[in-house]
Amino acid sequence: MDKTDKRYTAYLDILGEELVPAMGCTEPIAIAYAAAKARQTLGQLPDKVEIQASDNIIKNVKSVVVPNTGNLKGIKASAVAGIVAGDADKVLEVISCVDDQGRKEIHAFLENNEVTVCKSPSDLTFDLVVTVFSGASKASVQISHYHTNIVLITKNDKILYQNQQCEEIKPTNLTDRSMMNVKDILEFAESVVISDVKDLLDQQIEYNTRIAAEGLDGDWGANIGSVLLDIWGDDIKVRAKAMAAAGADARMGGCSLPVVIVSGSGNQGLTASLPVIEYAKDLGVEKKTLYRALVVSNLVTIHQKTGIGRLSAYCGAVSAGVGAGAGITWLHGGRFKEIAHTIVNALATVSGIICDGAKPSCAAKIAAAVEAGLLGFYMYQKGQQFYGGDGIVTKGVENTITNIGRLGREGMRETDREIIRIMVGED
Repeated sequence: MDKTDKRYTAYLDILGEELVPAMGCTEPIAIAYAAAKARQTLGQLPDKVEIQASDNIIKNVKSVVVPNTGNLKGIKASAVAGIVAGDADKVLEVISCVDDQGRKEIHAFLENNEVTVCKSPSDLTFDLVVTVFSGASKASVQISHYHTNIVLITKNDKILYQNQQCEEIKPTNLTDRSMMNVKDILEFAESVVISDVKDLLDQQIEYNTRIAAEGLDGDWGANIGSVLLDIWGDDIKVRAKAMAAAGADARMGGCSLPVVIVSGSGNQGLTASLPVIEYAKDLGVEKKTLYRALVVSNLVTIHQKTGIGRLSAYCGAVSAGVGAGAGITWLHGGRFKEIAHTIVNALATVSGIICDGAKPSCAAKIAAAVEAGLLGFYMYQKGQQFYGGDGIVTKGVENTITNIGRLGREGMRETDREIIRIMVGED
């Protein structure tokens, strides 16, 4: 695949759209971003705030610590952090520069001002509207479909910006992912000019490795990464899981270090990258080999998530753990046949893990997902595999990925609703 091939450009664009830095869990940060943009549009500090959020956003924000807020959780804290101390121009790093004074102002605003939250009337899985009021003036920002996709900005009911109809099923400003397939991903990974991806991947390696180290050194969440190493030692198979889990320990615990996300998720970004990085170190491969393996891992993750959607009852860490398994297989010299079997074996193992929001237990789910990716690879090394007809496994890796997309998008829709009802205490 050379640079004149439209697939080459598409895969580069997809990586550029997906591998972006974010500080904190991306759903609360999206709320903070919308809120900061609304305050910027209003032109002054508001005295009242209203937030509408779709069920999946409510689910993912409920239990996770919002960074730089002094251990606050939830939608109100996310919005107020963006309003009081955020910088909308930093997008998903909107609250990365909040200082002690900013934290005091966040707490004071929450105590002294009206902040209300309600469910979005939209049927979109990802939809949020933040409206801020000051006297007779108001401003509103709507984000739909994915975390940075502002679709509407209004001030005093006048439309200032609109980039699409929010009812559209698919956003129009992302590269079409329907063309993705495992064979093309591997061809692209083999042929990509390293300089075209080096900056993106260097940032992913630097940011994600740094927060994983913090997860191991500090006391974050349930310290899953440390538990893995303490109990099972630092064998590469353990270390690959522990580093990814440790990154999530810190991130879910409110660590202010940024990560490079994948498929809109920092946890998926950690899971898709850190096990591959650890295996590359262990194998002593050249840096360019690591870059190509990360291309495989990231794109296989994105490919799986395309059919599932950004948010669902299907745990996204599974897709990333499978992606990591594919990248690790590539590092060991595996190509299409070996990688296809790794993907299918792994998906047959852990495709039932649910997403019940962002919180410390995400780190344990990440460890399980990476374990499945590794098992999928080692199974094939030992001449073992799952076959078409074994449950939801179908002959052909693309057919199995399609089945997983259907499972996550359609089959688990009612599961998602029930999870949300349980989490918010509805009978």
